[in-house]
Amino acid sequence: MLKQIPMTIKGAEQLKEELQRLKSVDRPNIIQAISEARAQGDLSENAEYESAKERQSFIEGRIAEIEAKLSTAMVIDPSSIVGESECVFGSTVEVQDLDTEDIFTYQIVGDDEADIKQKKISINSPIAKAFIGKAIGDVAEVNTPGGAKSYEILNIKYV
Repeated sequence: MLKQIPMTIKGAEQLKEELQRLKSVDRPNIIQAISEARAQGDLSENAEYESAKERQSFIEGRIAEIEAKLSTAMVIDPSSIVGESECVFGSTVEVQDLDTEDIFTYQIVGDDEADIKQKKISINSPIAKAFIGKAIGDVAEVNTPGGAKSYEILNIKYV
């Protein structure tokens, strides 16, 4: 049985947009570049041809990877979560570091969507795993390379 990959609606849309661009823009462009490089003659010492073939290989691999992810995607709409009172996939959680008293807000998303600059953490990260199942007022213990950290759950939103 194939493992389902959780992702938010936005994450699935981003993958679909990338797939569309790869198929309709990048793939035709690289085919054209290969054709032009071939027209230059001797392929054994043609750096443009080798570069274009490598790029084509990358594009085809990425297309296959995205299609596989989308075929096993379990798309979750966080706003449809009703009656939950604990941190789950897709939820946005506000926490306070109990050592520094700093407050952070994170959304728990799929691996492909994770981007710490946008405050999105992977469901498979240690911090997200510590938050899952916790309710407002609970303390989550996270083992980090710098030692154990404790976070109090201040708020949970499903948007």
